[in-house]
Amino acid sequence: MSGEAEGRLPGSFRDPAGFVFQRDGAFYRQVNRSYEATFATLMNSGLYAKLVEQGLLIPHESADLGLAAEPEASAVIKPEQLEFVSYPFEWSFSQLKAAALTTLSVQRRALEHGLSLKDASAYNIQLHGGRPTLIDTLSFEPYEPGLPWVGYRQFCQHFLAPLTLMAYRDVRLGTLLQGHLDGLPLDLAAGLVPWRTRLRPGLLMHLHLHSRAQARHTDSTRDRKSLKGRMSRRRLDALLESLESAVRRLSWNPGDTPWASYGDQSSYSDAGQADKERLVAEHLAQVDADSVWDLGGNIGIFSRIAAAKDIPVVSIDSDPGAVDLNYRQMAERDERNLFPVVADLTSPSPALGWDNREVRSLTERGPAGLVMALALIHHLAISNNTRFEQVAAFFRSLGRSLLIEFVPPDDPMVVRLLAMRNHTFPWYTQSEFEAVFAQYFRIERTNSIVDSERRLYLMCSR
Repeated sequence: MSGEAEGRLPGSFRDPAGFVFQRDGAFYRQVNRSYEATFATLMNSGLYAKLVEQGLLIPHESADLGLAAEPEASAVIKPEQLEFVSYPFEWSFSQLKAAALTTLSVQRRALEHGLSLKDASAYNIQLHGGRPTLIDTLSFEPYEPGLPWVGYRQFCQHFLAPLTLMAYRDVRLGTLLQGHLDGLPLDLAAGLVPWRTRLRPGLLMHLHLHSRAQARHTDSTRDRKSLKGRMSRRRLDALLESLESAVRRLSWNPGDTPWASYGDQSSYSDAGQADKERLVAEHLAQVDADSVWDLGGNIGIFSRIAAAKDIPVVSIDSDPGAVDLNYRQMAERDERNLFPVVADLTSPSPALGWDNREVRSLTERGPAGLVMALALIHHLAISNNTRFEQVAAFFRSLGRSLLIEFVPPDDPMVVRLLAMRNHTFPWYTQSEFEAVFAQYFRIERTNSIVDSERRLYLMCSR
């Protein structure tokens, strides 16, 4: 995590139990006195140890109370530091589904220890150690028999509704979460999904009937305590089992998107592909980078070459199918250093939320030690009519070093892109590319790729 100012994080203000703050470049969580007893229960119940052991909750160590950012602190903890923070609207289908199942697993285990999640926000989940992990240690409250799960509505809005839309209507609808930080309104999702979703008992109950119940009780003044006695432990367990079944039954085929099979339809010969992989590894060995952002990373072929250096690699692509395949492979192989992200570089994720500071923009989460832009420049320049000056300045803002591939005007892919445009690009030449990028970077090394006119450039920022 980088790019944050010292002190309380602007996005950490909603929970009276505590908040996250930064001190000397490290991130801490303050536990307020109002949460002191519950925090002690969490730590003494065995739940914390069990969740950490199973990789479901981020570990922490106790810190000096003198580090507290505000006077009402009862404790300060230092969680294991996150390498990169992404948001639910940047996740592929399989990422969001895995985060949903993690949330339900945490809730089940919490109940076994006399506790319950007091919220079910997707923003409390992050990839850590290669798996979705709860990062909000203060998300628990004592379980009160007879009360319904307070996080039920939030779970349906943050997870079930968008997953159902992605599975049944269009995977790109997951980006609706960007405009609904509190989760998708259930009536909106219920109105957009096909009628046949009502034939699925879980979706009928938790999406359609839940949406109607919300509409009926919009103006209700009943508080949660007034519902005590209406949700036995057996019914609560059945509710969680039903939610889990509904989520697990949702599926989506990533082969339905344009670039998901791009790795199998490469523009290179076998020798060219092997040579490019070799050259990328050689260039990476020359750079002392603490992190890598692979722009247009597709299914992560070159991201994994960078990850082999045992550094965090953010693999960014606009195609949700390619990112989903990347994540699935990461999960199957138990890879720890990859962070797949769905994001369009021509319209990167903006800053959002209260005062535009709750959710940081994609660019604010940099800079990376190294940016990789392989087989990307022609898409940005020709498909989006973005001049070299704009691309070079943008890449310079994202990272301190750059590994970039230039695809020449006579390359078959460029010829195909030009055929779809109604004007020419006389400035799209190798000499112009080198001259413009040299204003922002020092060119340290360049190599041609065998069986191709494409070239790799290793550059360091000026």
